[in-house]
Amino acid sequence: MPGRPPDGDPAPLTGELPPTALEAFTQGVDGGRDAFGAYVHVPFCLRRCGYCDFNTYTPGELGSPAVGEASSSYLEALTAEIALSARVLPARPFDTVFFGGGTPTLLDPAQIAGILGTLEETFGFAPGVEITTEANPDTVDPATSPERLAQLAAAGVTRVSLGMQSAVPHVLATLDRTHDQGAVGRSVEAARDSGLATSVDLIYGTPGESLDDWRRSLEAAIALRPDHVSAYALVVEEGTRLAVQVRRGEVPAPEDDDEADKYELAEDLLRAAGYRWYEVSNWSATEAGVCRHNEGYWRSGPWWGFGPGAHSHVGGVRWWNVRHPSAYAARLAAGRSPAQAREILDPDQRYAEDVMLRIRLAEGLPLERLRPEGRAAVDGVLHDGLADATPGGRLVLTERGRLLADTVLHRLLV
Repeated sequence: MPGRPPDGDPAPLTGELPPTALEAFTQGVDGGRDAFGAYVHVPFCLRRCGYCDFNTYTPGELGSPAVGEASSSYLEALTAEIALSARVLPARPFDTVFFGGGTPTLLDPAQIAGILGTLEETFGFAPGVEITTEANPDTVDPATSPERLAQLAAAGVTRVSLGMQSAVPHVLATLDRTHDQGAVGRSVEAARDSGLATSVDLIYGTPGESLDDWRRSLEAAIALRPDHVSAYALVVEEGTRLAVQVRRGEVPAPEDDDEADKYELAEDLLRAAGYRWYEVSNWSATEAGVCRHNEGYWRSGPWWGFGPGAHSHVGGVRWWNVRHPSAYAARLAAGRSPAQAREILDPDQRYAEDVMLRIRLAEGLPLERLRPEGRAAVDGVLHDGLADATPGGRLVLTERGRLLADTVLHRLLV
């Protein structure tokens, strides 16, 4: 989980939620059933990448010589949080499960199977449940771990999201990534052979990355024919080693114009290869390739985030767990919720968040969801070529609008 959360308000030690949140969880937004997701945060990494500000820990930072030793108390605490969530929420099956990190594939597939078994036994899984795990190519490369992807599929995983980031060695070196493109290719092929849907995740705007470097990465990703591609602009986060390097002048800061050029190139190449954008930073080859778990976030659906530092949202209540695995385990061992703090969104906050998230989707923002002042701004947004209006009454960003999504949001909310 990235970044530092706000201070928030005290969270109940029992984890209980307000009746309004439970009612929304049961009835759904606008009376329609929202997809219910489980996010499982696995906070382990073998090394820390210089650009990453996610809540991750190496074995040495946890006082353990290996991830296996650190994972024992983590799994015990995770089981306790799942039990706590069942006491808080009405019974309802999960539609999606997402293992993020950190590096979830540092867990043994049997451990992932155990987590999934606990979730299914406690809540149930909806028919066609989507179960995704992020994966560092180094940890699932068939050249070094021949059966790992098949074992993940046997454990219940249906989709793997590979952190390719780039195909260019000097860019990977700047990002502190240790895999090579061969590992990505072998992993995609093995995942496909194991019946897993595949996604590759890319980052653009790394210091020293040229437009030709980015083209090379895109073409390499497309050649693998994954079901899904994500492409995110690099953000230099405070507190990371990369931020220190930028501040010292050792590497240049990302530039907005450069990142805009790279986004346009991504759209051009991916569209030509048959991928369609369905969210500003995400493309899929087919409707089935869409990540349903992430769609739940963008539609303000309910999810429970399990694990150290994980964030959750149910019915306009957002909360986040304590970050360190030891503190997380200690709270649960004492019978307390691991939530560090929470915030209950007021109607204005929920409205702004709904507009902010839905405008990023290719399906568009229903005009009926806008307040009068927002609808009054629509003509100007259309006139400036930032969005199109569909016959069904939705506002859909143009390619230029996607580059200026923050500007569109500001105009709709002011």
